[in-house]
Formats: sequence, C-alpha cells, structure tokens
Amino acid sequence: MNNIFKLTDAIKEELQSNELINQVTFGDLFEVDLLKQNIYPLAHVGVTSAQLGQGVAYVEMSILFLDIVDESVAQKTDQFYGNDNEHFVLNSMFSAATKTVQELMRGDLYSQGFQVEAENVSMEFFSERFEDKLAGVGVDFTVAIKNTLDLC
Repeated sequence: MNNIFKLTDAIKEELQSNELINQVTFGDLFEVDLLKQNIYPLAHVGVTSAQLGQGVAYVEMSILFLDIVDESVAQKTDQFYGNDNEHFVLNSMFSAATKTVQELMRGDLYSQGFQVEAENVSMEFFSERFEDKLAGVGVDFTVAIKNTLDLC
C-alpha cells in the first residue's frame, strides 16, 4: 500500500508545474530554511491526519503558499495599500492555491483515483506569520483514497 506516496507525488508534480511557485517542500515547516530568499514563492505540503472508512481513507492535508513581502524605501503615501507588496503577494498566492485546488479536483489526481472533497476545502490568508515578513494562503482539504490493501 503506497497511496500516500502516490498522493504526495501527484500534488508535488502539480505544484512544480505551477508557474507561480519556485520550490515545493514537504514535512515540518520549521525544518525548511525559510531565510533563503531565492526559493520564494514556495509551496509547503503537509499531511495532517486521516480517518478510515469502509474501503476508503480520508487524508487531511494542508498546503501553505508563501512569498516574501517587500517593503519600499519610498515614503508611505497610500493608507490602503501601504508601503509594501502584500496585496500582490496575497493575490498571487491565492491564484496559485486556486489553480492547484482546481487541478486536484478534476485533473490527474482525480483520474488516479484520489478525490478531493470539495465541501472540505478551506483557504485562509495570513501575513507576518513567520519571523521574516512572509504572507500567503493556507489551504486545508480532504482527499478520499480507495483502500487498496487486500485482507485475507
């Protein structure tokens, strides 16, 4: 039974094909060297939990879409947009997240036997969540996996 490998490989391939993402990481986010500026924008994949059903497993996953917010040295004149590119970062990471979720719902992942539960997809915007000024979108979703383990 190697369904988790197949699932994470399919998600990795989708993220690597996304033009808005430079690097894909997996596992404990705090073990990723977030201080390297040449890797952004970054997508970080995590498997959070699973539930077993009759002949199916429901795997809960999360993907963080992160980018660095750059501050301008010019004097702040716009009270709405501020003196940085945070709106741009949030917009581009939301676009990357939306494309990924749509591809996972009806693309290769679906044709490989994994089904993203549409009603269980949630997105959350964040900024200044980490020590260097990062912003982006966190996506949480559930994937249904057919149980391929044969019982005797």
